[in-house]
Amino acid sequence: MPVRDDQDSLKKTPLHGLHVSLGGKMVPFAGYDMPVQYPAGVLKEHLQTRSAAGLFDVSHMGQLALRPKSGKVEDAARALERLVPQDIVAIAPGRQRYAQFTNEDGGILDDLMVANFGDHLFLVVNAACKDEDEAHLRANLSDDCVIEQLSDRALIALQGPKAESALAKLCAEAPSMTFMDAGPHKVAGLACFVSRSGYTGEDGFEISVPAADAERLAKALLENPNVMPIGLGARDSLRLEAGLCLYGHDIDTATTPVEAALEWSVQKSRRSGGARAGGFPGAEKILAHFDHGASRRRVGLLAQGRAPVREGALLFADAAAGEPIGKVTSGGFGPSLNAPVAMGYVPTALSALDTKIFAEVRGQRLPLTIAAMPFVKNTYKR
Repeated sequence: MPVRDDQDSLKKTPLHGLHVSLGGKMVPFAGYDMPVQYPAGVLKEHLQTRSAAGLFDVSHMGQLALRPKSGKVEDAARALERLVPQDIVAIAPGRQRYAQFTNEDGGILDDLMVANFGDHLFLVVNAACKDEDEAHLRANLSDDCVIEQLSDRALIALQGPKAESALAKLCAEAPSMTFMDAGPHKVAGLACFVSRSGYTGEDGFEISVPAADAERLAKALLENPNVMPIGLGARDSLRLEAGLCLYGHDIDTATTPVEAALEWSVQKSRRSGGARAGGFPGAEKILAHFDHGASRRRVGLLAQGRAPVREGALLFADAAAGEPIGKVTSGGFGPSLNAPVAMGYVPTALSALDTKIFAEVRGQRLPLTIAAMPFVKNTYKR
């Protein structure tokens, strides 16, 4: 984590006071003062989320509404398809989809979630990119949509195998929702937007709540003995075990969705030969990668020893000689596996499972094995 800035220069989420009262260790993150951990520590918080339920403050993320000027949500969906390679038109009311904003070179400007709320689209974007994302939307979609920044809302994630039972006490519809269902629901009597999704690989929910009510809702969830507050440290180790990309690390403006092993997120209708193929920034390069392959690929990496292989470590094909073939983009210790895990980019020719490569750590080349992701089986409710 970065060295602490002047606290007064950092933004605070609506749950900042609660984090401090719970003993959160606060650090700067994406311009916000955020809890990296609580007194229980990262390891216990991680395992708590895998075994029971964890509560995360993700209010630093950007929340946006795209309201079609025509009154038809399909028109907002078609407009958004000019900026992303996903099939937005096919998102049914009450559902959401993972997407990426791409640039003219096929790189990823940001990744985001898009939900169809029936009369408009609801978007959640990354904290570090939210201002640029909003400007991108306004510059390209203002003729078709009213773009509304929902800055008066907080965002809470409830994740883990006991998330459903905890939320069901406050939201009667929660048990009937399945993975990627999304829409307005009452939670503890509050007007919320709820999606069955998350960033941990576990079953769970993300709850958009009016900022003024966020602390009351968080406290109501934390009253459940199965729910524990979780900080950024465990959020990162959980998403790494789940094989999920972190923007600015595993994906960026120089990485295409195919290089990032995100082909699954681009529906056939937007690919070569599809009904609405292309028409998004960087389509020529991205579709060429679909048709002919890319020269490099994001892969999972397992170390043979106990030493974590961190972000930035160079990767080599040989134990002693040769030039680097790639680098690690995320790495750390996986508490669920009790072993180091990492992700990085290697030449596609060396990306097959069980391929042996090496990472340079403190002047030594440590053996790694290319492994399937997720490292921990996901538990989404399908």
